[in-house]
Amino acid sequence: MHPLICKVGPFAIYSYGVMLAFAFLVSSYLAKKKAQTVGISPEIIFNLAFIAFIFGIIGGRLLYVIFNFDYYIDNLSEIFKLWHGGLSWFGGLFLGSVAGIVYINRKGLCVYKVLDVIVPFVALGQAIGRIGCFLNGCCYGVLGFIPIQIFSSLLLLIIFIILGFLQERPHKAGEIFFLYLILYSIKRFFVEFWRADNKILMFGLTYFQIIAIAIFFFSVWKLLSLKRSCR
Repeated sequence: MHPLICKVGPFAIYSYGVMLAFAFLVSSYLAKKKAQTVGISPEIIFNLAFIAFIFGIIGGRLLYVIFNFDYYIDNLSEIFKLWHGGLSWFGGLFLGSVAGIVYINRKGLCVYKVLDVIVPFVALGQAIGRIGCFLNGCCYGVLGFIPIQIFSSLLLLIIFIILGFLQERPHKAGEIFFLYLILYSIKRFFVEFWRADNKILMFGLTYFQIIAIAIFFFSVWKLLSLKRSCR
């Protein structure tokens, strides 16, 4: 693992932070290019990506700290050390989505249409971010010789490819977004069996597996009941 890239005096550059920044830049750039093809302002997409990214980090960190409260209550300073890793995607998804939806509504755009444009690149950003987890040594697997972070990254890349393909085909607004939630929740549910950094809650399942199940059924219901689309 290579959590520290280099250090100059009191300043240090960490691989986790670099990969997060790289994920944001690549995903937001590609989302802006895609937005142009469907008549959405690239500036709006960039602003949306920035807002969702910042609030996503806050939400991701908050939920991670809550689920690991026993550790952080005795190590309060670690709460702010993001370069050590420790972000919950579900927390980031929730707070990032809420902030993003508020912004989209204020711009008078169709929420589902915009989400369909950006969500494949969210999956791509996650794929890149998981490489940062691998370099940092967090989100590790139950067996040390299995790089579960890389496996997760490859699955996210597959999700990105699937969503990108369907994005080019006729679909109702919201279908791509909810399909992403379905695919991600399935991916996360099964990958959790090979992760060793999350506690079992009940029935042999972790917090995140239970959340994944809830998101899966909610998203399937929304996908099946989706009747209207934004033109």
